[in-house]
Amino acid sequence: MQAFAHENRRREAPWRSVAGSLALLLVLAGCAASGRFDPQAVAVLPEPAKQAEASPAAQREHQRILAAYGGTYQDARVEALIAKTVERLVAASERPDLHYSVTLLNSASVNAFALPNGRLYATRGLVALANDNAELASVLAHEMAHVIARHAAIREDQVKQAALVSRVATDVFNDPQMGALALAKSKIALATFSRAQELEADGIGVGISSRAGFDPYAAVRFLNSLGRNAELKPQSGLSSDPRYLDFLSSHPATPERVKITQANARQYSAPGSGERDRAAYLASIDGLIYGEDPSEGFVRGRRFIHPRLGFTFLAPSGFVLDNTAQAVLGVNQGGGEALRLDVVQVPVEQSLADYLASGWIENIDHGSIESTSINGFPAATAIARGEEWTFRLYALRFGSDVYRFIFASKQQSPEIDRAFRDAVASFRRMTLAEIETARPLRLKIVTVKPGDTPEHLAARMAIPDRALDRFLVLNGLQPGQALKPGEQVKLVVE
Repeated sequence: MQAFAHENRRREAPWRSVAGSLALLLVLAGCAASGRFDPQAVAVLPEPAKQAEASPAAQREHQRILAAYGGTYQDARVEALIAKTVERLVAASERPDLHYSVTLLNSASVNAFALPNGRLYATRGLVALANDNAELASVLAHEMAHVIARHAAIREDQVKQAALVSRVATDVFNDPQMGALALAKSKIALATFSRAQELEADGIGVGISSRAGFDPYAAVRFLNSLGRNAELKPQSGLSSDPRYLDFLSSHPATPERVKITQANARQYSAPGSGERDRAAYLASIDGLIYGEDPSEGFVRGRRFIHPRLGFTFLAPSGFVLDNTAQAVLGVNQGGGEALRLDVVQVPVEQSLADYLASGWIENIDHGSIESTSINGFPAATAIARGEEWTFRLYALRFGSDVYRFIFASKQQSPEIDRAFRDAVASFRRMTLAEIETARPLRLKIVTVKPGDTPEHLAARMAIPDRALDRFLVLNGLQPGQALKPGEQVKLVVE
């Protein structure tokens, strides 16, 4: 929410119809392709590495990625680990003359990608999921393979064609929204590499990793962990927000792909060979932030907490929340209700009731507009209706900003409307004690003791939802697999 808290101050979303409001609310809540920015779909022209690093286009794309993925994550141990790993991989690659720069992104998503100029990106979510240096190396080698094979550079031409389609659509229909839709649809199609490109990058990456001395089967292990981790995500549709797309969104771990990757590994060595560097890897990630960074606000069940901005609220029962850069989004498990919370600037002299009636959204029932107060904060509420959806709108002044709650329901009822009202009524200022104690979750590396079981250790996790499943996936363990005393495992603690 950090980014939307600043972006919307500069430019308010021009929602001119209820249908458009629902489209924006639900697109952000569950359908757009990198309409949050998809770094795989935007690339700069291939250039010599140093020139590309300094080119304005490359810098713009780099800044957009940082904005989309929460900026950089500063951790000297992890950064040194990644740099050393990349150095080994480059020396063993088909193009040791290429230069790479690596950025660790402050995002809980499990993702990695590369731009044609040799910029590599990995999220701390991916670093947290990997269980040894060989698994990290397998991902970095795969992304390096896309650069070596010029896959992203080839797709740059396709992106240009997509932009041309957009301009043509805009000119023909004289409708900017139609042009934007054409571009969005084109980027959806371009969001993934082709099957052939992915398999080629798999083969190249396994070869690079193996020649660098790493366990070539690490790619198989990590692909399996990715698949199991994806199964733990709430089925809310929110995970399709492009900035939170994970590695599987562009690198599907199909059974066929895993099988082919395993066959590639067999070409280099038998299972059990190659370095894994597990102990050194776990030591490097001990204390790594896990999940959302509180500086941008975070979700705890149905509650959203933003220590830096100093507020919190509780979503209605059954809702799953997702904190994005533009807004806090939520949908209920049945899919018939949704919410969006964002922030705008409204002149102090303009009443919030007048703001709701000002035309930023159409089909307002002007008779439903009422001024109110929520926990001491000036507020106003109204209802807007479309053909299939009904909206309960709130504008609430908190400090110098106005927060907008937009609740949507397919079948409005007094009970649903009361639940929406109760959710807004839960919006309040956090106490100083709450702000000071709002700490991020972190990884803690512990040594298994005699008698320890996965169930026992999972009970120590600061994760109430499916703690045992998450413990197993986080540590690359199978259900029923026994722990060995003396080995190290990852826990998530406060």
